[in-house]
Amino acid sequence: MMWIRFVLMSLALWLAASPAGAQNKSPHVRIELIAETDRPAPGSEVALALASTPEPGWHAYWENPGDAGLPARAAWTLPPGAAAGPLRYPVPQRLLIAGLMNYVYEGPFAPLATLRVPADANAGQQLPVRVKLDYLVCTNEICVPEKAELATLLTIGDGAVPADRRARFDGWRSALPRLLGTQATYQVDGKVFRLGVPFPAAAALSGEGYFFPRTDGAIDYAAPQRVVRDGDRIVVEAPSKRALPKVEGLLAFGSQGFTLSAVPGKVAPASASAGAANGWIATALLAFLGAVAGGVILNIMPCVFPILSLKALSLVKAGDDAGNPRGEALAYTAGVVLTCLALGGALLGLRAGGAAVGWAFQLQDPRVILFLLLLVTGIALNLAGLFELSAPGFVNRVAARGTGGAFLTGALAAFVATPCAGPFMATALGAALILPWPAALAVFGGLGLGIALPFLLLGFVPALRRRLPRPGAWMATLRHILSIPMFLTALALAWVLGKQSGVNGMTIGLGAALLAAFGLWWTGRRQARGLSRAWLPALPLFLLALAAAAWVRPAPAGPESPAVAGAEPFSEARLAQLRAEGRPVFAYFTADWCLICKVNEKTVIETAAVADAFGKNKVAILVGDWTNGDPALGRFIERHNRAGVPLYLWYKPNSAAPEVLPQVLTKAMLRDLSSGG
Repeated sequence: MMWIRFVLMSLALWLAASPAGAQNKSPHVRIELIAETDRPAPGSEVALALASTPEPGWHAYWENPGDAGLPARAAWTLPPGAAAGPLRYPVPQRLLIAGLMNYVYEGPFAPLATLRVPADANAGQQLPVRVKLDYLVCTNEICVPEKAELATLLTIGDGAVPADRRARFDGWRSALPRLLGTQATYQVDGKVFRLGVPFPAAAALSGEGYFFPRTDGAIDYAAPQRVVRDGDRIVVEAPSKRALPKVEGLLAFGSQGFTLSAVPGKVAPASASAGAANGWIATALLAFLGAVAGGVILNIMPCVFPILSLKALSLVKAGDDAGNPRGEALAYTAGVVLTCLALGGALLGLRAGGAAVGWAFQLQDPRVILFLLLLVTGIALNLAGLFELSAPGFVNRVAARGTGGAFLTGALAAFVATPCAGPFMATALGAALILPWPAALAVFGGLGLGIALPFLLLGFVPALRRRLPRPGAWMATLRHILSIPMFLTALALAWVLGKQSGVNGMTIGLGAALLAAFGLWWTGRRQARGLSRAWLPALPLFLLALAAAAWVRPAPAGPESPAVAGAEPFSEARLAQLRAEGRPVFAYFTADWCLICKVNEKTVIETAAVADAFGKNKVAILVGDWTNGDPALGRFIERHNRAGVPLYLWYKPNSAAPEVLPQVLTKAMLRDLSSGG
């Protein structure tokens, strides 16, 4: 009976699509064609949305409609050189009518397509974009075929995206399923279709699980499914229709979806205990331990080295039993942990509001970089002995008067030292993005505890403190030496500011730093003469320097040539094209403020040995620049269970999923991957 209904419906649709039948003047699904930017740059990609709103009581269909219905068909009319990618749909709903399972949308939804703008387009040139849609809309009783002819006019420009338009597209993108980064397997066991999906046990999921097959005929749509978690995999069981060479689909848990591709293979049934309720506490504990380990390792990572000067002087002081080493250690730990919790809480709040941000999001704002430039410059001048200032902003001097300085030192350490991901940390923070908020905050707190752990041990273990040198006159020399990495940090921050806001922004930042340095020099001169309130001249000048942030703006986005010969800017469309050509692909995601990223690039990726290996084996290189927090890159990074950069992906020819490489690369590693391409 089901196939008869489907044939009758298809026949009715064919008749309705004829000129005599296609006379519907009042569409039951209102559709609007919207471009993310009306002024795309030449050679760029523009997201196009088909913002669709069904009337109450009516529904439209997913790309696989299920037992009944028809998918929408889109025919694009584009200028020469332009191309539109396939429609990407959000997670659908299920609607069971008279024993027929329908995959539908009963509320507003927006399929997205990617428009490739011709690279040879000229500024001011107009690009008319048209699409003709044929689609089916139904109630629970009747179905009506409808047509829509939509158009929008784009003008070649600078690619700027209005804030309100960006917010709408971020919301629509957040509803799209993520690409599952691992290969799924399916088996037809008698009359049972069994799907095995690798999925970390530590990753939290909410809502009922359901598999929407994109490949028609794999399962009985209307039959109940059994979806259970079995360790590090998810097992789906449903009545089978027939064996197929390949099955594609969407695994959904509530509104959260994952697109996957499954190949035939052996899939063991779920264990008897699979599907038992596992509280988020166990998941949080695993992620917490991973974050602690990642925080400890972060102490020796290159991105932490610039702040070691602050910790070194604190460690020396903690070695003096006449002081308060335990109080110093606890205060420092509190500063680190609370700052990590604050950053993590802000990150979760922004993501809950629809923003596509990741770890170290604070460094994507050039005003924050300017603030850090001023702060680090002041610390460097203080360590160099230019002045002695007991103001709260200069935390290394406050440390001499109590635990407040240790607290602020820890806060600064966490704020500056966490932009880069290291071993354990990358996976833990990636898991935090899909955990419930209590578990996620536990992960961020664990990261702070790991960063502070060495200092905490020194404070509470006298035997470790006794191994430190005794305080003495040598500390003044050490303090001057330790100013060098702080000056280098200030130089790096000025470079990052220039990358983010252009030459004008860098000039403003350097001018503000010079103004603050003049105030601090003036203070040092007054202190040398023994004058009271010697710090007063620096305060207004430092506030004036901070006010310079009002004139710092991100530089307009524009094409930038990657440093690696032959490399291209990353886009998912270009990645798909290269993979379709069967080429090995090395995709890496970086940011100018990520020190470990730059170290890997200068010492490994951009070396002649790696370039020769990539050239000989025709390896394509894609570079994703996340310096200013590109939302599209952020979502792609998140889909690979990472919360920030660096991220290094290696795609073998014809492989289903990439290999995620370590955060610290070696030339031998990339050469071996290339030769094994």
